[in-house]
Amino acid sequence: MSPATAKRLPVRHGEGQWTAGELAAVRDRLELEMTDLRAEIAAAESQIAERMNDAAEGAGDDQADAGAKTFEREQEMALTYNARDLLAQNERAVDRIGQGTYGVCESCGQPIGKARLQAFPRATLCVICKQREERR
Repeated sequence: MSPATAKRLPVRHGEGQWTAGELAAVRDRLELEMTDLRAEIAAAESQIAERMNDAAEGAGDDQADAGAKTFEREQEMALTYNARDLLAQNERAVDRIGQGTYGVCESCGQPIGKARLQAFPRATLCVICKQREERR
């Protein structure tokens, strides 16, 4: 990340400006997670395909076996959906870094806070707006 990109990102009162190194560390963390998530999604999709084949082959299974297979398949699908959602959040955060809008709360437009973003780099809401959202 260029120093110019880092310096133009918003910070909360009392926080120091982003440095190029800090922003690069956040971006690297997001990209590493994206690589891991893509691998996790690919493995899960492969397992789902195998379970679909098992379902066709297990046509004579009793109800308990069929139910267990259905449960496992649905669980894999839910995990894959969650991984896809996390991947999309990470991609969005990386895009926001590139656009210079990283660190701006999508609800109130105020800075999210550097410490919050370093702890949770996918954050799109400041603490106050996130708390308000969770109360709903």
